This record gives sequence, structure tokens and C-alpha cells, in this order.
Amino acid sequence: MTRQALVVRGGWDGHSPVEATELFIPHLEANGFTVRVEDLGTDFGPSSKATPTVYTDAEYLATVDLIVQCNTMNTIEQAEFEGLRTAVENGTGFAGWHGGIADSYRANSDYLTLVGGQFGCHPGKHPDEREGGPQDNYMPYRVNMLPAAASHPITSGIEDFDLVTEQYWVLSDDYVDVLATTTQAVRQWDPWTRPVTSPAVWTRQWGKGRIFVATPGHDPATLKDENVKTIIERGLLWAAR
Repeated sequence: MTRQALVVRGGWDGHSPVEATELFIPHLEANGFTVRVEDLGTDFGPSSKATPTVYTDAEYLATVDLIVQCNTMNTIEQAEFEGLRTAVENGTGFAGWHGGIADSYRANSDYLTLVGGQFGCHPGKHPDEREGGPQDNYMPYRVNMLPAAASHPITSGIEDFDLVTEQYWVLSDDYVDVLATTTQAVRQWDPWTRPVTSPAVWTRQWGKGRIFVATPGHDPATLKDENVKTIIERGLLWAAR
């Protein structure tokens, strides 16, 4: 039986929404999904008109088994959000990585509640080492798998692993089922005084729908890391109806 997947991509182009999602579309197709892509373009921010209008198509969304969203720092109209939430409550899976799902619609608190975790910041290098580019925030860090990860279909067999990329400091609630965390250290130049641990991979049940989020995934190179790639591929299938 063929299932339906909707890929919604756009927003800030620093997250390479087209190239990033193209990495996973073949995986979905190989697992029996017919994939529809909604390209929103790279207009983003408070004045953006590139909102996900497809979320208002209730008849279509009722047929969708999985929504993969990669749409960073954009806006969403209330009717669009309500359409997305209703679809998830009725069983449509919702999944994504990095800012494409955890930093999509900062101005909509209901969306933040739906997802369960929101990008706060990604502290970077020492101020004297910064050159003004994205690499200023590329830091070595570890993703720590929790005990629950050992038996979960998304993370089974994956051990703690290291990355050099953006480390997300995430604001979250305790309704997220966390599979992996990452801890922001205290450096001499930081204003915080103790380490801060944030969820790095989590799931969430909302109504009949499953939600999957992984915070690693800033760029295609990170998404090609074998651990990140495996977690996301499994997470997409897990979240689907």
C-alpha cells in the first residue's frame, strides 16, 4: 500500500532546504511513499508571504501520512497552523531536523507547544576567533544517547557520537520523550555558570499523531553523518501514520 508524504521546505537558505530534503526523499520513496513537495522559496521573516498554505487544505492533509518540514525562521498564518495541528491530531506524522522544525515559526506559541522544543541559541567560538561567518558557531560537541534510546526503533544500536557543527540550546517542556541530549559547556567567556543540557533527539505524541525532531542537521554535510542520517531516516518512518 502506497503512503503519502508531504515535504514542506523553504525559509532561510542557510539551512539548504532543497538540498537537505533531497537527501531523504529517495529514502521515503524506497519505503513506499509517494512524495509531494511544496517549495516555499527562501523568502523568510516577519514580512514573508511564503507561508505554508498547503496546511489549509484539510481534504488533502487527511490523506497525508507524513509531513516532513524544513522551513526555518518563517511565518505561518493561524489557519495554516490550525490545519497542521488538526492533521497531526488526526494521525498525520510530523517530522524534521534542526531549524527546519525547531525554529520554523517563532511568533506562533501554539506551534512551539505542538513541537515541544524551540531553538534558543547556538553559542559559538571565543569572540576573538570569530570571523563573521556561519563557522563562528561550529563547535565540537557530543550527542549523548539516553537509556531509552537503546530499545527505541529510531536510535537502537547507536552509541554516543561527536559532531562539529551548530550545537542547539533548546527550550523545551517535559512532555517530550527524549532519546538523546547534548550539554552546552561553560567556557571562560560565557555568562552562564553551569552546564546546560538540552534535548537533541525527541519524540512527542499529539492526539493520534507522532512527532519526531532531531536538532543536528545544520547543513547537508551534517545530515550525511552516518549517525545523524540513520536517526533521521528512522525517525521519518517512525513518525509516519
